Order: sequence, then structure tokens, then C-alpha cells
Amino acid sequence: MTQSVTKTNTNVAMLKKLLVFTVVMFGFGYALVPMYERFCEVTGINNLLQPDVLDKNIKVDMTRMIAIELDANVRGMPWKFKPLQASVKIHPGESIEVMYEIRNDSDQEISGQAIPSYSPRLLEKYLKKFECFCFTKQVLKPGEVRQMPVKFVIDPQIPVDINTVTISYTFFALEPGM
Repeated sequence: MTQSVTKTNTNVAMLKKLLVFTVVMFGFGYALVPMYERFCEVTGINNLLQPDVLDKNIKVDMTRMIAIELDANVRGMPWKFKPLQASVKIHPGESIEVMYEIRNDSDQEISGQAIPSYSPRLLEKYLKKFECFCFTKQVLKPGEVRQMPVKFVIDPQIPVDINTVTISYTFFALEPGM
């Protein structure tokens, strides 16, 4: 009988530890998005909170052209996401608007957030976005299709050996209420 009580007490103690661990890990997972946004704000990487303001003094470099390849991805969501054009060519300093299309293929309302990435990596220093769906979360109703613009300029100070860049967005699902 004593051995059974001891085993029960050990199991209860282990269950409590596992429950605390589970709650802590859930809290950590829930806090990751705000922590990531704060980290990005502090470091200036993938700044999702404050869109860059267009510098009115940028001069267009008519002697160069840059090819911009556009990419779109979705992770863990029943959405279809694509750029309406695969690539564009611009002069550095010239502002441009490109369109992306997103469709919710599910029968539920879903919230998502787009995270940008760039190639070459140093492009983020020269890319000035002044309108982007990536600045805010997107909520799509079942079957909803939406076209979303991205307006930006590439600073003419970008190194002259860079002729092609890639701008990619990946949508991730957000928990309800985020």
C-alpha cells in the first residue's frame, strides 16, 4: 500500500511539472511573434512596424536598369498567393507598384502576416517601401480573393554590380486575436 501511495505521489509530482512546462512553452510560443517584431524594430531587419518614408531627394539613375524578380510563398495555410507579374525592370531611384494576389481556399476566416525576404541580403538597405501588405496582418474570409499592392523604390546608391534582385514574401498563419 505504501509503495502504491509513493508511486501515486511521484506521478502527481511529475504531472504537475509537465503541466507547468506545457504552460511555459505555450506562453513562449505565443510570445514569439511580438518578440520577433520588437527584435526587428530594434535591429532594423524586416521592419514590419514602420514603413520606410520615401526620400523626395532621390534622383533616378537612368544609366542603369535593375531586374526585380517577385516571389510569393505560403506556410501552413490554405491560401494561394502569387505576384501578378513574375518580374519587372526599373531604373534605380524610380518608384514602382507591383501587385500580389491572395486567395483563401478554406471554408474559414483566416488571419495571416507576410514576412519579406530579399536577395541579395544587402538589398534591405536600399529598398524603401512606402506601401506594403506586409506592414499589417491580413484577414481573409472563406473563398475571398484580394489584390494587394507593394510600392517601393530602390535607392540609386545600390552597388553597380547588382543587376538582379529578388523580393519574396511568405505568409504565415496568425492565431485568432493576434
